[in-house]
Amino acid sequence: MSDERAAADRRRIDQFLNQTPLVAPDHAVVALTGDASTRQYFRVVPSAGSPIVLALHEGPIEYAALPFVEVSDLLRRMPLPVPAILAHSDPLGILALQDLGDVTLQAHLGTEEVRRHTRLYHEAIEFIVRLQRRGAELASGAGTPYRLAFDIEKLTWELDFFVTHFVEGYRRAVLSPAERAALSDEWKTIAAELSAERRVLCHRDYHSRNLMVHDGGLFVIDFQDARMGPDTYDLVSLLRDSYVDIGDAELEELIGHYVSLAGVPDSGEFRRRFDLMAVQRNLKALGTFGNQAGARGNPAYIQYMPRTLAYARANLARYSRFARLRELLAAHVHELA
Repeated sequence: MSDERAAADRRRIDQFLNQTPLVAPDHAVVALTGDASTRQYFRVVPSAGSPIVLALHEGPIEYAALPFVEVSDLLRRMPLPVPAILAHSDPLGILALQDLGDVTLQAHLGTEEVRRHTRLYHEAIEFIVRLQRRGAELASGAGTPYRLAFDIEKLTWELDFFVTHFVEGYRRAVLSPAERAALSDEWKTIAAELSAERRVLCHRDYHSRNLMVHDGGLFVIDFQDARMGPDTYDLVSLLRDSYVDIGDAELEELIGHYVSLAGVPDSGEFRRRFDLMAVQRNLKALGTFGNQAGARGNPAYIQYMPRTLAYARANLARYSRFARLRELLAAHVHELA
């Protein structure tokens, strides 16, 4: 962030806090590490009382029209634990949120015993089942998340994004017209199959960095892009997570936990669909990482590429249907060979 941008953000924060008596005048403002979005996050720490978090948008907002606000209300009705919205300013483009601390599920792993981790993952899976069931019960054609979906166009766009920003952008590969056409055919097949599955409400980015450990349990964040998609989508995001290693035995147990809770009739068919979704989701994640590292000059995501590539390779190798796709990609991404 430039010095000029930082100074402008601080002026907005000061103006907001002067207008909104959420914290005492004697407070500290600390910049927080943001996500891959354009929003900036700051923690306001008063000399007495609880801290709060400010989410700064690039410019003015219309609070009532924000997807974050709409989805937050929807999740509370389920109910799922999400941060409280404490105040807002449309002209300043600021939301004040409950401070959930700094411990994500990702950060929590390695600090507690395995049994504790398993309990938290079970809780996260229970949230997915609740989201799907209550999402169906609360469905309304007027709700934004119900009008958006992982359809053929969206799924294909994400796979093309992987080619553009990871294969060609980050890896500097040069694809022939024949390779491009062959990949396009593969994407069409994958996208058509996934988009034809029964759709449920999905968080859309449900992984260990978007689950906060707070007051002994999990809270869900970064949910503003919720939309309809396959019932495997959020589970894949959680269990084939680019930020966390989950071994084969643990993976099987956790998938089994979902299958039991959700009442899945055919666990073998569900696992096949899970792995297909994982191929799409992991390739999409690599596209995001390549874009951040290449086009945006943000190297923070490079460290997560090897794990994501390993997940993708495992699923491509697991099914004969992916033989041609694996051959095409391995010609330019050696980790997939």
